[in-house]
Amino acid sequence: MVFHPPVAIVAKAGDAGKYKVGLPAWNMVLRGFMSGAYIAMGAALATVCSTGIMATDAALRYGTASAGFSQLILGAVFPVGLIITVLTGAELFTGDAMLAPMAAFIHKVSWMQVINLWIFVYIGNFIGSVVFAYIMAYGPLTSWDAAGTATVTAFGTRAIAIASAKVSYVGVAGMWSAFLKAIACNWLVNLAILLGICSDDMVGKFFGIWFPIMAFVSSGFEHSIANMYFIPAGIMTQGFITDPTKINAGLNWVTMWTNNVIIVTLGNIVGALFFVGIIYWVAFRKEIAALK
Repeated sequence: MVFHPPVAIVAKAGDAGKYKVGLPAWNMVLRGFMSGAYIAMGAALATVCSTGIMATDAALRYGTASAGFSQLILGAVFPVGLIITVLTGAELFTGDAMLAPMAAFIHKVSWMQVINLWIFVYIGNFIGSVVFAYIMAYGPLTSWDAAGTATVTAFGTRAIAIASAKVSYVGVAGMWSAFLKAIACNWLVNLAILLGICSDDMVGKFFGIWFPIMAFVSSGFEHSIANMYFIPAGIMTQGFITDPTKINAGLNWVTMWTNNVIIVTLGNIVGALFFVGIIYWVAFRKEIAALK
């Protein structure tokens, strides 16, 4: 298994960023759509696999269940989305939040090109995530009778619970918590990207990506693109509930943005740009210059 040294990894990250910012806008959106759907696939799998094992407060109090185990299951299956993204050449905003700036540092591409990539990939990610959320909401998250009436399944109930938790960040303290979780999330996501670059073979890339992504999901951090699936899936599925007492009025398309996605996106940018991109550029810039 070929393993690239750290300076080569950082240089390769800059090369990847340079390639990405040179893509035409339509291709950025198309590849963004692909990755948004792939991340949603991992999120959907995590929802299904964690259904029925979430510990109640009473179970935890009496030592009959483990909240950590349920989080581990969530984290263990979620990485499939980023693995597919990296190995098939799709575009993910949270990864490009590090790779594109790295290109600006190393290859002197313009920051307007960086922002252009971010905007179009973000749009594509959102479309792909919502499309797959629709597939899940009308598929495994509900069951349908002969009259065309939908009933929310156990998986759908879990999806609503996840979405409701993600729009529960309110007030300054809540926003700060979401922001910090988003920083930690994309710190780990972009370390996964760098570890994926470390190896030239599929198995090495798989394990390099899997461990950091498992760590961020199991730790309960916040990923803006994953939340573009989690929250819409919950909103759509909740629409099939007819009992008004079981509907969370705080879960809607407005709170999706105001209580989560906007602040999480900003935190993801900070985590990628400052805690990975800038730190690694400063640490290895002399060695990178020597490679030229």
